[in-house]
Amino acid sequence: MRGEGDVRGRAGRAIDRVLAMLDAGELRVAEQRDGEWVTNAWVKEAILLYFARHDRKIPMKKAYRELGVRCVKPGVARYGSFLARGVVLMPGFVNIGAYVGEGTMIDTWATVGSCAQIGKAVHLSGGVGIGGVLEPPQASPVIVEDGAFIGSRCIVVEGVRVEREAVLGAGVVVTASTPILDVRGPQAVTIKGVVPARSVVIPGTQNKRFPAGEFATPCALIVGTRTESTDLKTSLNAALREHDVAI
Repeated sequence: MRGEGDVRGRAGRAIDRVLAMLDAGELRVAEQRDGEWVTNAWVKEAILLYFARHDRKIPMKKAYRELGVRCVKPGVARYGSFLARGVVLMPGFVNIGAYVGEGTMIDTWATVGSCAQIGKAVHLSGGVGIGGVLEPPQASPVIVEDGAFIGSRCIVVEGVRVEREAVLGAGVVVTASTPILDVRGPQAVTIKGVVPARSVVIPGTQNKRFPAGEFATPCALIVGTRTESTDLKTSLNAALREHDVAI
């Protein structure tokens, strides 16, 4: 990483160009290549250098109408984030480096952290916390793929990937180490770090033994599957009714 003197000289203009491309959606911190998500560490390094170049005085996005975005004050998105056409930003916050796809709803007090990647037609309900990450540069951001529904007060952090059209009921907390138990079959199957496509997930607990005794610890439970459908609203409503999921 270059020193402060470099970022205030000729090289600084290249850093500014990277941020302008992020802001316009021409560049992303992470992207799919051959079906796999790849993190562009150099882009996150450029964001860190931009902080040094501008003394951390990062402006906010403007001209939402021209972008085709509906922003309800005091909702705010930081410069260097991208909001695609049709995004609705209620009084929430989108941080630098984040990408939000077409038609996504960011509901009241929801937060999209730095560099998080949110797909098309995603719904982030009230109070959702999508974690951000800038350092280390190679760390994977949180990814929420197309058509996913994240219920009220959910927390998704530490590079967790929520695959397409998955449904997280209210209050689900998923970190890189959170056990995600698939209980749809005769035996529970544990996975971590990835919420499978079209899965329906609710908060749960599992017993764990400690020196002081056995206690219930949090986990997430996959209790059902969202029907694959061209009508995302219909498949969502059916999943919520079938599995009695609070949102």
